Amino acid sequence: MGRAGLNRKTALATLTLTLAAEAPDLDIIGGLRGPAFAFAHHRGFTHSFVGVPLDALVVVGFVYLLWRIRGRKIKDPNLPPRWGLLYLYACLAGLSHILLDFTNNYGVRPFWPFSGKWYSWDIVFIVEPVILGFLILGLVVPLFLGMIDKEIGLRQHGPRGRVAATLALVGIVLLWGLRDYEHRRAVNALEARSYNGIDPLRASAYPKWIDPFHWYGVVETPAFFALASVNSLAPEVDPEGSLEIRYKPEETPVTLAAKNSYVGRVFLDWAQYPITEAEELQPPEQGFIVLFQDLRYAGIPRSLKGRSRGGLSRAVEIDQNLHVVGDVYDTGKGPTVVPEPGQR
Repeated sequence: MGRAGLNRKTALATLTLTLAAEAPDLDIIGGLRGPAFAFAHHRGFTHSFVGVPLDALVVVGFVYLLWRIRGRKIKDPNLPPRWGLLYLYACLAGLSHILLDFTNNYGVRPFWPFSGKWYSWDIVFIVEPVILGFLILGLVVPLFLGMIDKEIGLRQHGPRGRVAATLALVGIVLLWGLRDYEHRRAVNALEARSYNGIDPLRASAYPKWIDPFHWYGVVETPAFFALASVNSLAPEVDPEGSLEIRYKPEETPVTLAAKNSYVGRVFLDWAQYPITEAEELQPPEQGFIVLFQDLRYAGIPRSLKGRSRGGLSRAVEIDQNLHVVGDVYDTGKGPTVVPEPGQR
């Protein structure tokens, strides 16, 4: 965004935009209070419309401090820093972070703290190589052109790379349009058929890495979930034989106790297609492990005992009296039970 033209309006624009675009991820410091607290507050206040102006204020204050420490030095004395404009740039960069997070299938809570509802566009994978390619080319191509200009003796006046940066941003918007179109076709294909003779209650399609035309589909019926691959070019769902059916587990006092735990409430608030499974520990007097999984991420390795815990699943240990012992995590040396917030 800086090279597309914003760095021509004020000094320190690129630095401010870069820091402000990353500032919402300051919520990572929530990990200091434990994994459960971090999960609950990830993409929370700092990723909201209320939080972005405060993120921007912190960034501009930090840039101002650096500017003063460096003796108010700038590259172009004819282009001084305009702090009000830099604050607006910081807000714009923060909103771009929310937009990018919204496009993938994890989602954001933009109206927090007034509403904790999650929103996700589900059109690109969390790491989208095509977008990265556009951005890298937008930075590298002007670098090579500058080297050529230097060799032939041409002089560049002002910041370089405006056209390439603009084309990179336009390319991302066009990619989003294509992915949205393909996503709609995939969802319509999932909704247009029955599963084991039963019509779906709802259906969603989630992106796969690199492949833009094959999607991971999740369909809910009254009794089960159906997991299927969808080809949005056709568009069609893979044949019946490739479907995976996950029946909804029976609700028990153990799973209800787990759902009332801190992690259980947070997970169910975030998950789109939650499924809860319980396993009795051995010996039985030890209690139960209850695993929470969102079928959006059913491909991530999982284990009720936490030995291969997927990063987007959670597990809770419940004792025989239906009290929460703690949350189960894999530290690499086997499962570890961590007390929930308020239990310490």
